[in-house]
Amino acid sequence: MPTGRSGPAPFPDKEQIRRFIGESHGRVGKREIARAFSISGDQRARLREMLRELREEGVFDRHGSGAAGNVSRLPNVCVLEVERIDADGELLARPVGDSEAAEFPIIYMSPQTRGQGALGVGDRVLARLERRDGGSYQASAIRVLDGGGKRVIGLFIAGGDGGRIQPADRRARSDYLVAGEHCAGATSGELVLAELLPGRHLGLPRARVTERLGDGDAPQSISLLAIHANFIPTLFSDAALAQADSARPAVLNGRADFRTIPLVTIDGIDARDFDDAVWAEADPDPANPGGWHILVAIADVAHYVRQGDALDTDARERGNSVYLPDRVVPMLPEALSNGLCSLKPDEDRACLAVHIYLSSEGEIRRHEFVRGLMRSAARLDYAQLQKALDGHPDATLERLMADVVAPLHGAYLALDAARHKRGSLELDLPEREVKFAPDGSVARISEAPRYDSHKLIEEFMIAANVAAAETLEARRAPCVYRVHDQPDAAKLEGLREELAELGLKLSKSRHISPLNINQILAKAADSPNRHLVNTLVLRAQARAEYSPGNFGHFGLGLKRYAHFTSPIRRYADLLVHRALIAALGIGEDGLPGGTEAEFGEICAHISGTERRAVAAERDAMDRYTAAYLATRVGADFPGRVSGVARFGLFIELDETGADGLVPARSLGASRPRHDPVRHSLTFGKTHVTIGDRVVVRLEEADALTGGMIFELLEVNGKPWKQRAASNSSKPRGRSAKAGKRGKRRKGK
Repeated sequence: MPTGRSGPAPFPDKEQIRRFIGESHGRVGKREIARAFSISGDQRARLREMLRELREEGVFDRHGSGAAGNVSRLPNVCVLEVERIDADGELLARPVGDSEAAEFPIIYMSPQTRGQGALGVGDRVLARLERRDGGSYQASAIRVLDGGGKRVIGLFIAGGDGGRIQPADRRARSDYLVAGEHCAGATSGELVLAELLPGRHLGLPRARVTERLGDGDAPQSISLLAIHANFIPTLFSDAALAQADSARPAVLNGRADFRTIPLVTIDGIDARDFDDAVWAEADPDPANPGGWHILVAIADVAHYVRQGDALDTDARERGNSVYLPDRVVPMLPEALSNGLCSLKPDEDRACLAVHIYLSSEGEIRRHEFVRGLMRSAARLDYAQLQKALDGHPDATLERLMADVVAPLHGAYLALDAARHKRGSLELDLPEREVKFAPDGSVARISEAPRYDSHKLIEEFMIAANVAAAETLEARRAPCVYRVHDQPDAAKLEGLREELAELGLKLSKSRHISPLNINQILAKAADSPNRHLVNTLVLRAQARAEYSPGNFGHFGLGLKRYAHFTSPIRRYADLLVHRALIAALGIGEDGLPGGTEAEFGEICAHISGTERRAVAAERDAMDRYTAAYLATRVGADFPGRVSGVARFGLFIELDETGADGLVPARSLGASRPRHDPVRHSLTFGKTHVTIGDRVVVRLEEADALTGGMIFELLEVNGKPWKQRAASNSSKPRGRSAKAGKRGKRRKGK
């Protein structure tokens, strides 16, 4: 942006920035500060560091968007909105109304209300606040605001003139009463959506059924619960469906012809939408000995979905596809997601592709984006490719070993070496997968395999994403960056203390790099604390998000990064495609001028829909796991403490990765002392902390809520001795009813 000066503007000092923030009306962020002081180019990194120092000095806080505001002390009573649930299961809230322009300390919200059900994300309450040590607040609800219209999902039980709804939210403290005229024909055992009504009857909150979702014991009910509980859109508009159905295959028409190049897709065995294909060869350029030429071809979704049309409107609302164990809720209608945009073998498909030329060390030397027409030579899955890499190719891959598999593997090894050199977080946290029986019930839950073939695709996609960000930045074009900030100072200091107690020393430098953290992870790799250290490192990380401004990707060790490789399932990638098309002048369906003005709002929205999808996927996994373990109530399981909160211990079982709670009330008569920094509960001289090995007994498993209750039997090989006068871990109140439901539904 021109400044009207003959040279660069003088860089502001901290006092000038403090004054600018204090005098600004509303929220300001790095972009506004940079514009006000004409900061550009390399000075942006200097500004970012100064803002980090100001945050650490308490001048202001950074919210998810990077915005800043004056720190304020909260009143004793104010209106709050429940914003999210943290890793320890705590509800976190923020002020609303006139106070939204400022940044505030952490506010922990008590989940219980006075007779109005449990609180959930999005609820607004009039709350009483109490300041805690460290500057955070504890809030308790005085009154839930706008109670009418709040949605409830649960199991309908008929009785008398009407019935009750047993809520699927494990935090709910009571059932909901439904009058006969509000049942909408629901019958016992059906899952229903309901609207909360004002007032109470017989001591219970009242509700009206608005939608019947089907048999609560049907195999698909678990995913339905996760979808509706997280407000995932499931229906496309008639206009979007008509547009998708009327789409036709692309033709060459000036595109590069890749149909003779043996591009292959590599995905999970159950995948149906194939949006990326890869190919590699040794670079024929004699000036690049040992180098590689790779081609990454991505479905050209922008050819079918234009900015502002019906398909775009629906895709933008969804933000992304949602992947549940038994289904996908797609961002685009099936005619596109599994049809014309899916890179199926032996079918012509439009693509936006990038040629990337790598050095022998895996560094990107140059790249070029083109639109093309491709024809996939094979649809491969990860396990199939891994067997080939291990020297056991099947009939399909045997013919592709020399010309396809070997070059792909060679290029991957170069990229992997470059990744290790630059530093990329090497977290080792396995994922779970659900396997189903023919009748739709859960056959088993186990750790998902992790192959080199997974890493191969990841490295190719990362290279393509870097190339997209570099291209848009070089042309000064708008970009949706995928950003991941460094851990903030408070979290880093907490991590240092936690690691020190385990005999691990993390550098005290202000500029921690992934390499520093990887050294810690490597030292812990063969120790009993491996899982604990990985968990602590993960919890210290900032959250990755989408942003129109760039401040790099800490986890990947990259200065610039964008999502380009999955436009079928991520709206961010579709925007990046459009931006590339417009910036490179390779089509009339690129990003329209002026759209970048909306990028801030769009990035906030799609970062939110991503979090919504993650929550739905986690909810579904929890419920499937509870359904699977419901037949084993009373059995003992080894596991580890995965989280610590004031109200109890979260336990992760070794066998299935299942998560459940040991309530604090079952651990002893005296109230335990909770240390949120060290993630521990202290009973007198006894400490229980994250990573401790335990043996627990399963007391309850409720498929409706996904909740599991454990009794603690052993900690680190020693029997746990109850301090409670009444030696019982049996839950009271509504939790007992949940246990009965879990046993009644155990055959699910």
